[in-house]
Amino acid sequence: MVKRSALNRLTWFDFVLIVLLSLVGAATLYPLLYIVAISFSDSASIVQNRVFLWPKGFNIDAYKQILESPRIPRAYMNTILYTGLGTAINLLMTAVAAYPLSRPGFFGRRFFMVAIVLTMFLNGGIIPTFLIVQKLHLIDTIWAIVLPNAIWTIELLILKSFYENMSGALRESALIDGASEYRILFSIIIPLSKPALASIGLFYFMGHWNSFFLPMIYLNDAKLYPLQVVLRDMLLFDTAKETGIAEQAMLTPQALKNATIFISMIPVLLIYPFAQKYFAKGIMLGSEKG
Repeated sequence: MVKRSALNRLTWFDFVLIVLLSLVGAATLYPLLYIVAISFSDSASIVQNRVFLWPKGFNIDAYKQILESPRIPRAYMNTILYTGLGTAINLLMTAVAAYPLSRPGFFGRRFFMVAIVLTMFLNGGIIPTFLIVQKLHLIDTIWAIVLPNAIWTIELLILKSFYENMSGALRESALIDGASEYRILFSIIIPLSKPALASIGLFYFMGHWNSFFLPMIYLNDAKLYPLQVVLRDMLLFDTAKETGIAEQAMLTPQALKNATIFISMIPVLLIYPFAQKYFAKGIMLGSEKG
């Protein structure tokens, strides 16, 4: 009876919305299913275009060859290192920078806000940034990847807005008890800002994980390349064929490429479900006071 009454309450708009969301979901899942199907199919089925949404001639040779080749596992570990360290630096720097900007009495607050917002519209460009990184001797180091983008303007403004909508009574009580601004920030403000930090942290994580432009510019040593740069080379220049990886395993380049793409997606697929609840809360910034 409960299910029947629920169906009776559905309107034509609900049915249309369900159909539209189903189409969007299918369009989103199709590329992923196709990539997985290609990566687990044999070469004959791939060449004959007989693979659609389910593997044909199931085999895992592409994944075996990826693990046996030192280049891709090394790039995978580089990506994990760059993403982990970069996201940690992003969250720390953003949390610290957003706190004084959220305080109405902070000296120079308006000037700094205007200067920060201007960076969204005016950018020095990649050449001046590269020259600065070069002068600081950061080329071919991990710091060239994680330091130039230590704070993203949008994420800084989001966290600042979240701080401003927190109850001011907490800070006032802590000040009365003799707590310093550092103690208030790290012991009260940041622990209460987990939803917002998780929300912007997800964006930082995705930005670092999918980054290939900065590593391509700042890294000359192929051993330091992250997975996305290696994957880009494979897709554009058919690196798998040039290095002989595909021939050694009697694989088509498509199988190896799609297997690498799927491997690069695994961390995102594992992390996002756990961060989703914080992401949803972070989107509601400012909807409640305190």
